[in-house]
Amino acid sequence: MNPVDRSLAYVVFGTTVGHCALVWDERGAVVGSTLAQRDADETRRAVLRWYPRAVEAPPPAAVARAAAAVRALLEDGTGDLTGIALDPDAVPEFDRRVYELVRGIPPGETLTYGEVAARLGAPGAAQAVGQALGRNPFPPIVPCHRVLAAGRKVGGFSARGGPRTKLRMLETEGVHLEHPTLFDL
Repeated sequence: MNPVDRSLAYVVFGTTVGHCALVWDERGAVVGSTLAQRDADETRRAVLRWYPRAVEAPPPAAVARAAAAVRALLEDGTGDLTGIALDPDAVPEFDRRVYELVRGIPPGETLTYGEVAARLGAPGAAQAVGQALGRNPFPPIVPCHRVLAAGRKVGGFSARGGPRTKLRMLETEGVHLEHPTLFDL
């Protein structure tokens, strides 16, 4: 079922790094989310571009808990997002497999695109993994920021701020790809 064909609602919530949103269906499963945007209005516009029939509404308890966990993850790296119910019905099969595997990467740990591909039984599909993560409708619940390019390089990131945002998210979780300089200490 296409998410546009069913009843969807969303909530916008603030964090110390910007405003995020969660979109859910009539069962309370998250069908989409956003990373932090500059402000609430920008976040609403992003949601409505992807889910034009979604309506802003007070979240059910499970979605409110999910929003609190996303906020905690972005603010101090402590949010546990593993129990958030997702509805991947509109997601292609390969992407779904990528998201399931990546969702299992704990905070503070990373894999490369190639390692994800190998674990999926598709060695050589690193580029396809990267493309699937670029389409991720569930950031940061599916923590695509924890997947790196070869050689533990940051790689691309389609969120506002690009690779800089990815680095900051990883650093919040205790992953430091760049060594601090004298001025960072």
